[in-house]
Amino acid sequence: MPLPQPDDLTSLVLRTDFGDEKAWKSLRVALDAAGDYPHATCVSELRFAGVGVQALMAEEAAAHEDEQIVYMFLADAAAMKDPGHPLLAVDLSDEPGRTFRVPARWFPDISTNLSIANMDFAEFADAADESGTFRGFDEG
Repeated sequence: MPLPQPDDLTSLVLRTDFGDEKAWKSLRVALDAAGDYPHATCVSELRFAGVGVQALMAEEAAAHEDEQIVYMFLADAAAMKDPGHPLLAVDLSDEPGRTFRVPARWFPDISTNLSIANMDFAEFADAADESGTFRGFDEG
């Protein structure tokens, strides 16, 4: 079964942790508050409970070419527990399996630039700090 398709000009946020409904709602509120326009297509389907990056890559590779997506963001246990809701960004195309974290406040910048192909996944991943989290680009 192919992965869900994001709405036009948004990025797929796939819920993989179902332990705390309040945390999921808080994460979605944080994503909505981070930008003026919708940037996320949030999918909460139990079939993705606990799914890992490798399984998602396999599912994506098996999908028909016109159903494949290039990247996604996971609302995993770490994203649910941390108040900054650091989603796990996952490359499914250029460097399949490459990941970095992105707090909700930075999500619109990444989603917008990736959805219009203004920047690629690696540019954001390369700018992640030593903890593997993207916190914006250094201006200096």
